[in-house]
Amino acid sequence: MSKSKVNDAVACFKEGFNCSQSILSTYGEEFGLDKKTALKIACGLGAGMGRQQETCGAVSGAYLLIGLRYGNFLKEDSDSKEKSYALIQKFSALFKERNKTTNCFELLGVDFVNDDKKIASERVKTLCPKMVQDAAEIIEQII
Repeated sequence: MSKSKVNDAVACFKEGFNCSQSILSTYGEEFGLDKKTALKIACGLGAGMGRQQETCGAVSGAYLLIGLRYGNFLKEDSDSKEKSYALIQKFSALFKERNKTTNCFELLGVDFVNDDKKIASERVKTLCPKMVQDAAEIIEQII
């Protein structure tokens, strides 16, 4: 990877894109994915997969980048698939070292559907930039 784009990923989030979009669109062009397509692909993965608060969107965006960089496109290319899986596992371990989990609900501690919307919005604004930053730093480290 060339120069660091961590700040670009965080800025993208602060502009109003979700966590997954911020990661995939910031780095995708390096691997042949245009920004508009990256934003569209990653849109549904924000807030833990469509606001279900499962896997953190920044993490999902990083997984997509790993696949984009190393994933197989030939069914017989098991080496590329195994490399992708290994790097996703490494990414997850490093993200968990920093944040204890990759689960959106556990990271934010608020239920987007049933809890106070103002509190949920505030948590996203204050906590998610760190998740985007962590994901970007780890991606730069392992890709």
